[in-house]
Amino acid sequence: MVFDQRKGYCLGMSETLRLTIVYEDGGDGWIVASIPEVPGAHSQGHTRTEARENVIDALQTMLTPDEELQEPSDREALVFTAQS
Repeated sequence: MVFDQRKGYCLGMSETLRLTIVYEDGGDGWIVASIPEVPGAHSQGHTRTEARENVIDALQTMLTPDEELQEPSDREALVFTAQS
């Protein structure tokens, strides 16, 4: 693990976070994807593949530190691996 002075948090964590994507029929040709372990991680797509890509993008956005909202000492980097 490496501490990044500029960003104020650690980089290079080696643990893998395993999450579940749940797919549901959203009606009108949409498939809704959500990650139950992360409240608010929802998205949709016209195909299962598109819904998967979109919910992973939503999760990445949620987990990306917002430099304007948090002080460096309040942050810790989390790296996750999406698996097919």
